[in-house]
Order: sequence, then C-alpha cells, then structure tokens
Amino acid sequence: MSLNWVYWLLLLAQTLLHPLGAAKVPSLVVFGDSSVDTGNNDYLTTIARSNFEPYGRDFKGGVATGRFSNGRLATDFISRNFGLPDTVPPYLNPALSIQDFTSGVCFASAATGYDNATSDVFSVLPLWRQLEYFKDYQSKLKIFQGEAKAQQMLSEALYIISLGTNDFLENYYALSSRSSEFTVDKYEDYLVSIAKDFLNDMYHLGARKVNVAGIPPMGCLPLERVMTLKSVNSCNQEYNKVASDFNSKLQNMISNLGKELPDVQFSYSNLYDLFMDVVKNPTSYGFENAASGCCATGMFEMGYMCNRSLFTCRDANRYVFWDAIHPTERMNSLIASYLMNTTLYVYM
Repeated sequence: MSLNWVYWLLLLAQTLLHPLGAAKVPSLVVFGDSSVDTGNNDYLTTIARSNFEPYGRDFKGGVATGRFSNGRLATDFISRNFGLPDTVPPYLNPALSIQDFTSGVCFASAATGYDNATSDVFSVLPLWRQLEYFKDYQSKLKIFQGEAKAQQMLSEALYIISLGTNDFLENYYALSSRSSEFTVDKYEDYLVSIAKDFLNDMYHLGARKVNVAGIPPMGCLPLERVMTLKSVNSCNQEYNKVASDFNSKLQNMISNLGKELPDVQFSYSNLYDLFMDVVKNPTSYGFENAASGCCATGMFEMGYMCNRSLFTCRDANRYVFWDAIHPTERMNSLIASYLMNTTLYVYM
C-alpha cells in the first residue's frame, strides 16, 4: 500500500478518534526554526523575517504574522487537532501576556539550528536562548497559575522540536568553518549530541511528552534543485543522503535516551518519507507542482525576495512549497495530519 493511501486511512481514523484525546495535552510548547516559528523573528534585529506580503496572504485576515508560509504552520494545525487554539503564539510578541501562553507557546526562531554557529549567520535565537526563554516562561506560569497547577500543566504539555536543516544548508555547506572542522558524518554526530543535551535539559525542567522531528529530503527543496545546475526536476541526492543519515542517528539517540530516563514519552517524527512521497507523487495528494514554490519564480526566492513579486502564483493550494524552502499552508496541514496519525497519536 502506498504512503498516500496509508495517510488517507490514518486521517479518517484520527478524525473519528480525535474527541477522545483532546484533553490529554493541555498545552503545546514549540522549539525550532522557520518550520515552526510563528513570529518570534519579527522582534529580532535580523533579515530572516517574513512579516510582509505575500506571506500570510491566506492567513485569517490576510495578515503576515512572521510565519514562513502563505498561512498556518504544521504546529498550528497540530494545536487545533489536540483541541487547543488554532494558532500557537510567539513568545516574543510584547502585546501578549502569560495568560495568552497557557495553552500554547512558541520559542522557535527562523534560520536557527542545533549548532550555535548556525544562529549566528542571521543573528537569530540559538537553541540555548530558546531554552532560557522557556525557563522564563515557566517562572511566569508558576506565578500566574500557582506552583502545583503550573507544574502539572508543564508535565502534561506536548513539546515539539523541529530544526536541523539550516545547520547543513545555511552553515555546513555554505560556510567553511564547520566543514573544515568536521567531516559531514562527524558533523551529524555533533548535532545529535547537541540534540541529546537539549532533551536532557528539557527532561530535567519537567518535560515528559517530547516529540522531535527529523529533517526533510533537503536536496529536493526548490532552492537546492536549482543549485544542482542540472534540472529543476532533479534533487540533490548527496544532500538527501545526509538528511537520511542524520535522521537515522537522531532517531536512534531518541530511542536510547527514552530507555535511560524514567517516566518520559519521547517520539520521533519522520518527515523525510512523507516529503519524498509527495515530491515523487504530488498529484496523489492533490498538488500540481512539487518542484518550485508559489512565491515569485519559486526557484530561489524566500524572505524579502518574495516581497511584492508580480510572479507569485494565484492559488498556493496547488503547490507543495510556498517559497524556495518552506511548505504552503496546505502542505503544512497534510504534515500535521500525517504526524497526528503516525507519531503524535501516542499522546492522545
């Protein structure tokens, strides 16, 4: 049975079972990069932003919120699927208070990675800084809700971590520092060791339901197709192998760590296989274009290069990618449904 048929069957099952599990996760807490950043970079001094047209054109009210998409992200849909609000608010939004973060909060920052050096490229939040903001959030939540109630909510919350692609594309392959220090195999190990330390830190801060997402076949992103200098229909197989190898190491680490730590539910989300199947069989999922993005020419533009382009497509639902790297809202919805049924159902 092909992956897309499995997806549709699981989607039906999730739709039927959803009401049974909504109360088991009282909050969604998100760490990561642009795949899950709901607007934190809007409040940083960085060019890694998307708080302008045409980003957000299909979001409620047509507002560019800082999400790197035409609408909502996968974590927004996941929040809704758990019976929580339709969107996950960014922690750095000064207009919001701790009350706004009781059922969900996002610490993610576009253009970051596991490696601190990755976040330095565009002056965004490194993973350790996201962790410090989480500690600040914990303190405020305990004052707002009381120690016991806050601690219970934090232990029952679902924590989602999604990053890693930038470490390779923005850092290792683009700059010489890490590539001269590590072979790609050793760099994968280095990133996995950082991920392990982060999971340990989260555990000791009270997290007990933690999902870590692998990275997609990054050689099939529109930008990397262009960089192969062959054909937009060709993926960079070297990059895809690196993504696959890194994912295997990450998954093994998560599995082993889960056996070492008591009373914890770690899980791994396999984004690679879903993305690869969609890229190979877009029409099976209702897409017409999986090789280029909707924004501008769709080949290399992202961020400010998408701003007010006359070439941006009219209907983003026909596209897998919104810009040269990031998925459309429709693809994000598909990702969320797929993960709810293949991974996140364990928390329902």
